[in-house]
Amino acid sequence: MIVVVGSLNVDLVVRVPRFPAAGETLLGGDYARHPGGKGANQAVAAARAGARTRMVGRVGNDDFGAWLAQGLQADGVEHGDVRALDGVPTGVAFISVDPDAQNCIIVSPGANARLEPSDITPGAFEGARVVLLQLEVPLATVLEAARLGRAAGARVVLNLAPAQPLAAEALRDVDVLLVNEHEAALLLGDTDDAVRVTPERAARRLGEVVPSVVVTLGARGAVWAEGGESGTVPGFAVEAVDTTAAGDAFAGALGAALADGRRVRDALRFASAAGALAVTTPGAQPSLPHADAINAFLEERG
Repeated sequence: MIVVVGSLNVDLVVRVPRFPAAGETLLGGDYARHPGGKGANQAVAAARAGARTRMVGRVGNDDFGAWLAQGLQADGVEHGDVRALDGVPTGVAFISVDPDAQNCIIVSPGANARLEPSDITPGAFEGARVVLLQLEVPLATVLEAARLGRAAGARVVLNLAPAQPLAAEALRDVDVLLVNEHEAALLLGDTDDAVRVTPERAARRLGEVVPSVVVTLGARGAVWAEGGESGTVPGFAVEAVDTTAAGDAFAGALGAALADGRRVRDALRFASAAGALAVTTPGAQPSLPHADAINAFLEERG
């Protein structure tokens, strides 16, 4: 069982010929509506990757919130701990995607910002082997979920996104830290370029604070550090269409592999394949691959 505590958003996506300059009005294509939010994305990614998954979060008591709950149910995600709040809207992400498949995102948190530490109860973590967390809900709530997950005997995975600096004390209940190059640089007080040049060194430095570390490198793959060891897992070359949920696909698949009993170093190829497949399809949750597709992709790539 994976328990995901995090955000649920509706993604409103529009393709643009380029990103606008300040003060500029730019015509884009037709917009599309997709279920999203880093928490919900990672819950769906974990469920599709083969893990029994439970989601904890908040939505508004509105049409968007009901639609997101229906989507979780369709993917088999337990969502009894996703509650609808009166008087606040469901979170929304406004996403622009350019011809190079790069994205620009503005998030209006809505009900996600109202997920309080007191809303997180020990019962939500019953049977959990992995607790998967991100930073699109209040930090105090994330830290409380980490504490309760650790108390329940689960392995706590923190995806430090959106990036924010955290003191070592805030990571005391985290077993696996998942960061990209920018997030790693922020924690280390280093430059993005320095991490890009020596990512394995960055992973080892972060490994002095957290037992296991994964630094994702986009198309270049990922590096890991665990138990005094470190290494690199190469990425997969694919034709990118939309990179919106690649990191969430990676995180959810990583969580599923860890819940299946794999070590971090052994889970990364499965996670990297999920991330690669996600960029080949537009949208956030629509792009998240199922376990059979991930395994077929790995078999095809040898």
